[in-house]
Amino acid sequence: MTNICSENLAESRDFYTKLFDFNVDYDSDWFVHLISKDKKLELGIIYRTNEIVPNDFQNNPQGFYITFVVDDVDETFEIAKSENFEVLSEPKNTFYGQRRLLLKDPNGVLVDISSPIKGF
Repeated sequence: MTNICSENLAESRDFYTKLFDFNVDYDSDWFVHLISKDKKLELGIIYRTNEIVPNDFQNNPQGFYITFVVDDVDETFEIAKSENFEVLSEPKNTFYGQRRLLLKDPNGVLVDISSPIKGF
């Protein structure tokens, strides 16, 4: 399970549930737990300055990104556009056989969304 530190839990919750196959398992004023409908993937969103987050880790994220592999990256892109999510790079084919979209989540996390290119 990955946890993302956030200053806006509701906005972050909505970002991930609208784009991906997540249900809200737990929702409070300090923590949101998301779980995929197939129960194989979990994502936590914790209030950035909560006492259980060490002070040195309460800053904006740097040096990592989250990748989600989806069946159709272009479909996810259409959802992102309709929700006015921040698009860093529209879907494009890569040299390594993926079609890739880059978004920035409400917390500044780089979100890489990819689909395998059929027949590559």
